[in-house]
Amino acid sequence: MDLWEARERISRGDFSLGELIDSLWASIEAREGEVHAFLSLADPRELKRKGDELSEKTLRGIPIAVKDNISTVGFPTTCGSKFLARFEPVFDATAVERLKAAGAQVQGKTNLDEFAMGSSTEHSAFGPTRNPHDPERVPGGSSGGSAAAVAAGEALVALGSDTGGSVRQPAALCGAVGLRPTYGLVSRWGLVAFASSLDQIGPITRSVRDCALILSLIAGHDPRDSTSLPVKPRNYIQDLEGGIEGWKFGLPREYVPRELGPEVLSLVDRWSALIEELGGRVVEISLPLTEYALPVYYLIASAEASANLARFDGVRYTVSASGETVREMIAASRTLGFGREVKRRIMLGTFALSAGYYDRYYGKAQRVRTLIGREFAEAFGEVDLIFGPTSPTPAFRFGEKEDPIAMYLSDIFTLPSALAGLPAISIPGGKIEGLPFGLQLIAPRLEEGKLLRAAYALEQVLA
Repeated sequence: MDLWEARERISRGDFSLGELIDSLWASIEAREGEVHAFLSLADPRELKRKGDELSEKTLRGIPIAVKDNISTVGFPTTCGSKFLARFEPVFDATAVERLKAAGAQVQGKTNLDEFAMGSSTEHSAFGPTRNPHDPERVPGGSSGGSAAAVAAGEALVALGSDTGGSVRQPAALCGAVGLRPTYGLVSRWGLVAFASSLDQIGPITRSVRDCALILSLIAGHDPRDSTSLPVKPRNYIQDLEGGIEGWKFGLPREYVPRELGPEVLSLVDRWSALIEELGGRVVEISLPLTEYALPVYYLIASAEASANLARFDGVRYTVSASGETVREMIAASRTLGFGREVKRRIMLGTFALSAGYYDRYYGKAQRVRTLIGREFAEAFGEVDLIFGPTSPTPAFRFGEKEDPIAMYLSDIFTLPSALAGLPAISIPGGKIEGLPFGLQLIAPRLEEGKLLRAAYALEQVLA
């Protein structure tokens, strides 16, 4: 069942919160040894005890998993890195704070690519997470632990973070629903920064209805976050009904190149047919700047990562090494504390920001980013929503994409909308070779209601 049904059935007395928690922990005991979705877990007895005090609130004390780069009181927040292996925050992130206020409890912290830098959750310092549908394959990343926990039945709902696709891509590869909100709609306060102009917290759930419920609870202005938009909370559940009759859906030709293969193209044809059966209209559009999204993203994100991770110097936090000079101490600490992928991105970002190269690389990437945003705005002048595959392939095998560029291309369809700050959702769109494959929908800025309504309508016919 999804979160919505669990909440309703607890209210009716069909079963107790304690029985629900027992069921979740039975799944954890059965599957966690293989999947490795969690880095830390709450004591289920404590969740049951505290749950009695929350029975009248919206979420009834139901446990929710949280990605381990989101600050939580009472749990370590490691970011999947040796640097933060023993770091325990003294405050909750705003999104966690708001869920707790609605009656949720933190179930545990989920695994991720170190500092959210990756597309496979192979780059965690604490070991990889495996795809519940095939343990020889990755769950996607960087929110792979969150997606795997939901897909494996170990959690009803999980929070993730999406910088370039890190909620949507693992949701697609694990067969879950993943939502990236408009940039600034959900507060980043308490989210450990990777790329500050791109990072967004979003839910990974079993249904579109659950996404709407969680977004209703965590969205809204937060004065502690300077990038938070001045918008009031709203009930996105009320947007789900009504269908998509008369809506126009754009299918970018750049999102369905022939290289995707016949099975993917066949699924896209099926999605188009279903949209038209529901009363929508599919038109072909073009987003030619899509080909530049990958280099633009990796220049901007790596540059911002270089600046954000400069705080990890061996003086603060947990990893420190000796050296005869401050420079040697910092270098030794970062050699021990950071993994290979994080080092790669820091070096790329530092180079892009260095004297003589800033305007040539980072500055130019920001100008192209603006053009990508304008291209989407022009497209939305013609269509209501844009759709296509979430990722080029279903889940790939461990070690299959050792070449960094091949790995980065896993996010090619999620990067453009992230650069433009647009809301997007991935829902299960079918299967390829027995593995889940995601359908992505993209909406104009702050049109989450429209996005969720279309996703809900398609979910009913794709299920």
